[in-house]
Amino acid sequence: MTDPRSIIEQARKGPVPADWHVFTKKRGKVSGFLRGTTHDPDPLLVITPEGSVEYTNERKPLIVVDFSDLMEIALQASGQSFSDSTMVNLTVWVDLVHRDGRKAKWRSASFPGNLRTIQGFIEAYGAHKALRGRHPG
Repeated sequence: MTDPRSIIEQARKGPVPADWHVFTKKRGKVSGFLRGTTHDPDPLLVITPEGSVEYTNERKPLIVVDFSDLMEIALQASGQSFSDSTMVNLTVWVDLVHRDGRKAKWRSASFPGNLRTIQGFIEAYGAHKALRGRHPG
């Protein structure tokens, strides 16, 4: 996988390759102040054909998923409702199974309710897996 910091830098500066999915949002002034992240760059998630890289703030390391390290993924969802409501709160994530046997959950830290991030992740992984199947290595 390309150096994760380079991916974030390229996405910030633009332009990016057409097969990258880039998600960003402005950091809220109040929440940035309360978390001590007011002067940090805005959150950024980049999904490439090789994996995903997410920057949340300067205090946390980049969140990196290298698709070549994965054996399989599975979409998961959980719903919660209250007895007096017809509304359901839906939580969606991707279960990851690494080649070394480790298991993890993936959901964007900065964009947890944005289902397009999940869709982009699954699409990119599917394309990666299909290409790797044709070109081992």
